[in-house]
Amino acid sequence: MNTDPACADSAQEMTPDRSGHSEPAALSGTMARVLVAIPLIAFAVFVVSFGGWVFSITAACFAVLALHELYVLLHDYRPLVLAGFIGSVAMILAATRYGPDQILMVLMLSLLLVFLLAIIRRERRQVTASMAVTMFGVVWIGLAISHGVMLRELAHGGGLVIGVIASTSIGDSGAYFGGKLYGRHPLAKRISPNKTWEGVVAGTLASIATFWFVGIYQDWITGWESVILGVCVAVAAPLGDLFESLVKRDADIKDSGSFFGAHGGVLDRIDALLFTFVVIFYVAKDMHFG
Repeated sequence: MNTDPACADSAQEMTPDRSGHSEPAALSGTMARVLVAIPLIAFAVFVVSFGGWVFSITAACFAVLALHELYVLLHDYRPLVLAGFIGSVAMILAATRYGPDQILMVLMLSLLLVFLLAIIRRERRQVTASMAVTMFGVVWIGLAISHGVMLRELAHGGGLVIGVIASTSIGDSGAYFGGKLYGRHPLAKRISPNKTWEGVVAGTLASIATFWFVGIYQDWITGWESVILGVCVAVAAPLGDLFESLVKRDADIKDSGSFFGAHGGVLDRIDALLFTFVVIFYVAKDMHFG
């Protein structure tokens, strides 16, 4: 999920005074995040428990919303929005019924669709940039969410997806409070100047502890397997967060949108998941869950 300078970089502020907010305002922002997070977590558990087409269609809706936000941010490059939507949704639906091979086929067909729509478009200005930005969204968002759907289809996929979502979300909160309380050393000053190494450490511990807690009462996963998956989430989540931070910094915007109010846009909320879904899918397949 997200704690970047644009949407929630205040999440890991090096000192409260540098944020420019008073203490009551900071507390109000924290409370707003919590109030939005509770129904989101409940909704995620509900959808994941159903799995199948319910989970896939919900994932496709989130993909379209996130793609819309991305294409609005990058509108100067004139993305082929329809092609991006069709390609991403097709990959997600293919992931439900088939697997990686079919998803790659859909990905290549998406490239063909982008090419055809670029030809049909009368204006030829920035055609290469237009196709590149369109496919960037399909790969970053559509392909990543497809991996989340494939993860749900694995043995004990429901527990794995819940573990990933919980570990990513709570790790984000751990980074928020760890950075706010103890942050002194910037993590990536040029990309996200308010993120700190102290926040990363706190987020890492929170991610590992969460995945371990999710698996401790389950008979299908051992404690060490939970720790391994938690470590993978802890490494991938901040990278996904920084990835979106770089895109937003390049676009010179604060939030990708306002769909979730204090939490920003859809892309702000799933940026880390776009990396953790992919990593955990392949790690889980190499373990006995595949």
